[in-house]
Amino acid sequence: MKFIYALILGIVQGVTEFLPVSSSGHMILFKHLFDIDTEMFGLPFDIAVHVATLIAVFVAFREQIFALIKKPFQKYVYLIVIATIPAVIVGLFFNDFIDEISASGGLLGISFIVTSIVLIIAEKVGKRVKDDDEIKYTDAGVIGIAQGIAVMPGISRSGSTLAAGLIMGLKKETALSFAFIMSIPVILGSAVLGVKDVIQDPANFDVMATLVGMIAAGLSGYASIKFMLDFFKKRSLIWFSAYVGILGVLVVFDQLVTNIFFEVFIV
Repeated sequence: MKFIYALILGIVQGVTEFLPVSSSGHMILFKHLFDIDTEMFGLPFDIAVHVATLIAVFVAFREQIFALIKKPFQKYVYLIVIATIPAVIVGLFFNDFIDEISASGGLLGISFIVTSIVLIIAEKVGKRVKDDDEIKYTDAGVIGIAQGIAVMPGISRSGSTLAAGLIMGLKKETALSFAFIMSIPVILGSAVLGVKDVIQDPANFDVMATLVGMIAAGLSGYASIKFMLDFFKKRSLIWFSAYVGILGVLVVFDQLVTNIFFEVFIV
């Protein structure tokens, strides 16, 4: 059964990491829905599947990433650095709080609803005229702040950064590629920081189950990137907004009324 759970969680992580619906929120949701052992599929597993999605980003954007590596001292790299700073600050100072609310899921429903609202706003605001070479440092700063806020489980990182890019006037393709590429240092940094905790408590690290989850996350993550690159050119974010909004309402209802899957609301 653990391999089935690993497969499910790997696919959930891979698909939702790049759709504007919150991968962290869906991981928490599925663990509660299926009553999955949060010890076996805890921090080590989460780090591993995040690394797998990071590999998917490298594969999907390999040409652009290699170009940045060959010429690191350029504006686009500086933009990525600026956009990364807020998430680093939030991660360093609020890591314990984030871990606490992730475990309880108390803010999950509200966070889903916030994501829904942000996506609607992004569809209604912004001129969408800026290409890669027209992104300003202030644009990167605003997108970075959105990424920092999205550290909260249930608030989509890709959705928030994509929405911020659109609001700041970036073209759809420009905002999407910037949102995906700027995820690299954040995912990599969180993985490196999490390794310390894994080393200190390796008891529940299942190598084979984790490997299954990584393969599932990597393959589904790559497919999710390709889907978004094609989907977003032709369609709006309203579909995702409706989905995550309905999901948020259902979670809040369970938190306040039924308590079938969640026993905590807010805290």
